[in-house]
Amino acid sequence: MGTLKKVNINSAGAGQNFAEVETPVVIEIEGKGRVIVFSVGSGTSGIPLGWAASDDKPGLNLLKDFSDETVRNMKEKIQVIKQHGDIVIVSIHWGSNWGYDIPKEQIEFAHKLIDDAGVEVIHGHSSHHAKGVEVYKERLIIYGCGDFLNDYEGIGGHESFKAHLTLMYFVSVDPLTGKFIYLHIVPMQIKHFKLNRVSKADALWLRNLLDREGKNLRTKMKLIVNNDNILLLK
Repeated sequence: MGTLKKVNINSAGAGQNFAEVETPVVIEIEGKGRVIVFSVGSGTSGIPLGWAASDDKPGLNLLKDFSDETVRNMKEKIQVIKQHGDIVIVSIHWGSNWGYDIPKEQIEFAHKLIDDAGVEVIHGHSSHHAKGVEVYKERLIIYGCGDFLNDYEGIGGHESFKAHLTLMYFVSVDPLTGKFIYLHIVPMQIKHFKLNRVSKADALWLRNLLDREGKNLRTKMKLIVNNDNILLLK
């Protein structure tokens, strides 16, 4: 965290005490408004309870559970800071590292954060590969964004997930209403600790994967073949 501060990268969800870990990052977008990012973790991802921050102990912003009480607590924190025109993102580390299943409790929790707490975007992560995305009441939910850059290259055992294929997510949201406009995804490949462009075949595989996992979530991707082989969700 000290290194991040030295290069002026703000962070949320971890810190020297509980007050620090629950403080969101506020990003001013010139001419548009603010983006507010809350970051939390769940024990469902394997985070030990002992990693939770307390009033006098460093650690993480660890959720107790996915209950209505937890939603109310999130709502109270959001209401303190959110102003008209703000876009609130809740970034959640939850679920298993491998597998495409999205537990019912995660779906219900994401929906309640949108319905009751006024969240515009749910940014889910933990799985080492992309999972399905959903547009719920004109709000975007990314249940598992996959890894972006890691040092797992050469480790065997989960080749079928093609975790070396990674995604950059560019989300467009109406700043006045908070409504989702589109999701623009640039597929990349991790190789030798670098991000590289993918082939059309890899982009097509990712498109088919997201379509398959998005079927029950009622989302479908369009592949735009060009230098970036972009995936688009409207």
